[in-house]
Amino acid sequence: MNKPASSNLATTRSAAGRPAVKPKKKSLNGIGDGGRLGEEIRKLRKARGKSLADIAGVIGRSVSFISQLERGHAEPSIADLKAIARELDVQLGWFFLLDEIPDRERGRVVRKDGRRRLGTETDGLVEELLSPDIGGTFETFRSVFAPGAERAQFTLRDTEEEGYVVKGSLDVWIGDEKFRLNAGDSFRIVREPFRWANPTDSETVVVWVISPPIY
Repeated sequence: MNKPASSNLATTRSAAGRPAVKPKKKSLNGIGDGGRLGEEIRKLRKARGKSLADIAGVIGRSVSFISQLERGHAEPSIADLKAIARELDVQLGWFFLLDEIPDRERGRVVRKDGRRRLGTETDGLVEELLSPDIGGTFETFRSVFAPGAERAQFTLRDTEEEGYVVKGSLDVWIGDEKFRLNAGDSFRIVREPFRWANPTDSETVVVWVISPPIY
């Protein structure tokens, strides 16, 4: 005679013997798990150096509302979320992809189809976040530079950055020096002004690591 399964096991296993999938929390407006959304907004806001008041001013809400939103106790409208995305310089889809990540992979794995994007093709640079989130001590991007794309002005950041050219070529100016980097080359930028240009008629792909996170 088979022994009945314990109630504890029954609640954690599916009929096929696989761990049961917990239903995802849904907000009233369909955006998704408010706690995860709020945490992501907080991480982005801090990475951008924005205050609660900055975000509140953009969407016409109180500082108290933004604080509650970041703690998962308030829900933004779609219009709110669009304004927040614009202020934090991310695409709206950045937030909606959060609910598509299985719990066991969250914070650990990034699937190819689940990368979150910064920038657009019209900007000449599209960056896909390879890190599971931006809450660590560094962040990693897959940066795709369009043919002829260029950052004409020097950028100076309080960061340490390294890059590896996966495909194509990239001209990088670091301080007073210019370097032509080809596939297989790598580089480091430590609190120095830099700029870049893709001098070719093909796209260039670079894996770019930044510490501390700024995006």
